[in-house]
Amino acid sequence: MRILGIDPGYAIVGFGLIEAERAQARMESYGAITTPAGLPLSKRLLQIDRDAQELLETLKPDVVAVERLFFNTNRTTGIAVAHSRGVILCAVERCGVPLCEYTPSQVKIAVTGYGKADKRQVMDMTRRILRLKSLPKPDDAADALSIALCHARSATSRLPRPAPNGKTV
Repeated sequence: MRILGIDPGYAIVGFGLIEAERAQARMESYGAITTPAGLPLSKRLLQIDRDAQELLETLKPDVVAVERLFFNTNRTTGIAVAHSRGVILCAVERCGVPLCEYTPSQVKIAVTGYGKADKRQVMDMTRRILRLKSLPKPDDAADALSIALCHARSATSRLPRPAPNGKTV
């Protein structure tokens, strides 16, 4: 199964494609969609939409896994990220690819076994699981790979998981 993980953002959208079969996962590709800092948010969103569509058409994933938003302290940044996330969700739907969403805690549990793991622990475990020599850069791409790994582990689990329609199966 080809799983495209996406870490939403408006300056940087991380993406990571893995090939997962049974308990094995292999990194295929990773990177980031970036938008220039000086652009108005509307132009950034348009660029993200176009680049996400091109990414989906080029990589041809079987499923897309996207991180659900968690608002911590900076709600202004969170709102802009939510706009970007909405654009990404629309691009995935337009391309007809199944979509699953995971909370940050679900990703941490799937990758490290601990729901309150810090970012470094998640990144290091992602590197180890995918047998990478170094951490993927930018960090957003490493985050996207961990989201893809979360789906790979969830898809092979017998535990309840989010279905592409958002309901738990």
